Amino acid sequence: MNLKRSKRFVNVPLFSTSDIAFLLLIFIMLVSLINYRKEVKIDYPEARTALRATADKNLEVWINVEGDIFLDAEPSDYLSLERKIAELYLTAPDTRVHIIADRNTPYEKINNVLEILQILQYRVVSFVVKTNE
Repeated sequence: MNLKRSKRFVNVPLFSTSDIAFLLLIFIMLVSLINYRKEVKIDYPEARTALRATADKNLEVWINVEGDIFLDAEPSDYLSLERKIAELYLTAPDTRVHIIADRNTPYEKINNVLEILQILQYRVVSFVVKTNE
């Protein structure tokens, strides 16, 4: 039995590689623009001077105009706020609590959060404001 080998040239089309590279570039650009930080829409109070705090270790307590509380942009109540702060005090006492309240939020709603922090003797607290720059 005599077998002849035929020489076949495999031709890989390379015309579409530029299209694929372009689509990959668009995908990477869109994914990098996604903001993973959740926020509650509030109107920040203004301040003349402010200190910058690092954002790597903090717990954000948002208070809107109606006095609703949000922990890291998730709806919450005073009891779960107290539990979360007590847990932070035991596990990572250097975690900063950022209180972010709307400009028109009644002070009694902010004071309720401050009383919880005072009862738990949590002292690493910041008020977040917008500067006049």
